Amino acid sequence: MMSIEELFQQLKHPNPNLRERAMWELVDAQDETTIPRLMGLLGEEDTTYRRAAVKALGAIGVDAVPPLVESLLQSDNVTIRGSAAKALAQVALNYPDIPFPPEGVQGLKAALNDANPVVHIAAVMALGEIGTPVVDVLIEGLQATDNPALAVSIVNALGSIGDSRGVDVLTALIQDEATDSYVRESATSALSRLEMTVKFKRGEPA
Repeated sequence: MMSIEELFQQLKHPNPNLRERAMWELVDAQDETTIPRLMGLLGEEDTTYRRAAVKALGAIGVDAVPPLVESLLQSDNVTIRGSAAKALAQVALNYPDIPFPPEGVQGLKAALNDANPVVHIAAVMALGEIGTPVVDVLIEGLQATDNPALAVSIVNALGSIGDSRGVDVLTALIQDEATDSYVRESATSALSRLEMTVKFKRGEPA
């Protein structure tokens, strides 16, 4: 078995399969330095290495959530904030059966107000991965924003989650004359996806 040092080096490997294997071995071999070291890579200029660190933090799971939330909300570096949001999405993706920590949800909710689109759109993607438990957070974010790009990404997340609470919200958005045309267009296609998913979940013919 490789040492932790060797596994960190392997995260830079050009072969994605070797990076993936190193990532999961790192999860098994982790010690108290592993999460801080991975956190230190979130601003890394080497994109491959940075993305591998994001995925490794996501593979570690809920133990990585508190430092990720702190970086998401406190870092001055937009790359680090965006990477932290993406890592939180990976946690949700890897552990769908484990309830997402409330502080993680609150952190992502706060990040919807981040001025940088890289960060707030990554936060929406993470909330979309968490899914049904945070539909209300997404709906609240949609109703609070006047940023069309953010609204579109929230609309798409609601369309993908397939929770019936999204139907009324999207319908109201489409019917509102004041809605940005791009947002309305996105809401229309998201609504048709959402209605099909809801019917499918209920066992009705689509």
